[in-house]
Amino acid sequence: MTKFFFKALMTILVVIASHRALAQTPTPTASATASDVAALRQQVEALTETVKALQQQVKAQQATLEKANITGNQLPQSEGTPSVASVPAPTPLPGATAQESFPTTDSSVVANAPTAPGAPAVNANGTATGQFPTTDESVVATPAGAISPTTGTPPTETSTGSSLTQPITIAGGGKNYMNISFDGLFALAYSSAPDLYNIEVGDHDPQQRGFNARNIELALDGAVDPYFEGFANIVFKLDNDNETEVEVEEAFMQTTSLPFNLQLKGGQFFAAFGRLNPVHPHAWDFADAPLVSGLFLGPDGLRGVGAQISWTLPLPWYSQLIFAGQNGRGGTGFSFRNPGDNGIFFDRETTDREVRGLQDFVWIPRWENSVDLSPTQVVLAGVSGAFGSNETGANSRTQIYGADFFYKWKSAHAEGGFPFVKWQTEAMYRRFEAGRGVDQTFPVAETFHDWGMYSQVLWGFKKGWVAGVRGDYVHMQDSHFTDDLDRQSRSRVSANLTWYPTEFSKLRLQYNHDFLESNFFLSDRQVDSVFLQFEFILGAHGAHKF
Repeated sequence: MTKFFFKALMTILVVIASHRALAQTPTPTASATASDVAALRQQVEALTETVKALQQQVKAQQATLEKANITGNQLPQSEGTPSVASVPAPTPLPGATAQESFPTTDSSVVANAPTAPGAPAVNANGTATGQFPTTDESVVATPAGAISPTTGTPPTETSTGSSLTQPITIAGGGKNYMNISFDGLFALAYSSAPDLYNIEVGDHDPQQRGFNARNIELALDGAVDPYFEGFANIVFKLDNDNETEVEVEEAFMQTTSLPFNLQLKGGQFFAAFGRLNPVHPHAWDFADAPLVSGLFLGPDGLRGVGAQISWTLPLPWYSQLIFAGQNGRGGTGFSFRNPGDNGIFFDRETTDREVRGLQDFVWIPRWENSVDLSPTQVVLAGVSGAFGSNETGANSRTQIYGADFFYKWKSAHAEGGFPFVKWQTEAMYRRFEAGRGVDQTFPVAETFHDWGMYSQVLWGFKKGWVAGVRGDYVHMQDSHFTDDLDRQSRSRVSANLTWYPTEFSKLRLQYNHDFLESNFFLSDRQVDSVFLQFEFILGAHGAHKF
């Protein structure tokens, strides 16, 4: 390409020199002048045709280069060939169209980028910006008005790109799209009983002497869209052999703006039975579950896949009706369609059948009310139920009834929520129809009438410091046909002291004294246990104490 420019330049210089020679030549005789002028005219015409041919070749080369998108870079040069930039631009012939010079810098490429009439330019992300990006930052950053690749909506005015430290937002108000948090709950345990796993009734309780990691939780929550919000809790547990277990504790969505104070929920969730069952272990006031909760609702609590509707009544005080239906199957449906260990529950062979109809679901109603006694005192009371079939017989049924009471006093001069006093009590009654045994003769069919309760008092006597005491009792109907350890009446007294350096960490020291009563098969015994529990929270997990 450079050679073409060089030839064109030399040709034009020859033409100019010829014109100047004609103008400066002395006037010859008439015959000589006519012949010389004709010869010179022929030479000029020939040179003009040559220049036109070279111009056409230059145009063809430009078109080829533009098609190949070789713009913005200096034309390749052969070794020893002068650069186009070093050669003076040729003066166009009179009447000829001036050729645009090639861009030689990045900025000139950007400035001269072709754009279709009425159509904005598109950047490297495929987003219309009105012009090409000229810096690395302009390509990386999300352009104004662009659609967020995560949310599918325009960012806010302050958005200059994605940031791992900022919450993802949705259009219209900057509400958090998703919060992510991590909770680590650990315990160092000592017990006079070597089989601590038989003494503790909750699956998140300490299960062995030494260190325990029974609740390591990943929590996610946020707005799904203008109509729903979502929640998920994934729990990791280490068993006594340090093997990791994973469970989807909760994963559900619920509505945000139904009329008439209604709300719908669907997915995997804790049943709204009593005060403690819906609460995650890291928010408990003690290091372990109460006896009645673990033995009636199950070591993992009463939870499952299902749906729930709640209605806040139009009353002067808070009053809510809740009704849910769940599968009630497996260990999280402990007193219901639970196949038991190795197909045995309460010494009966279980059926482990599929759902036959609505009677095989667990139906869970609840009614709760709350009243402010004064600006510093509040009372909440509720009643709950859980009804469904169990797996010990073809038509065996289970019924659980519950009542709970909660009272809290907080000083009018409280600092960070302290000082305070909380009193919480729950009582449950279970009617369990147990079917016949493996050989249909032993054990015989029988109906158990069991009941239990716990009551606890927490005193936040100084900011960050809480002392607590709890009493438990469970009465199991004695049976001459069942020697299951879960059917042993027992009681417990617990005391603890908890220090919260902040709402994102805690240290707790707890002492338990368990008394297990004798029955037809089992002897009585007493057990002493001490737990040192420690916890940390990363992320936007809610503050539970402050």
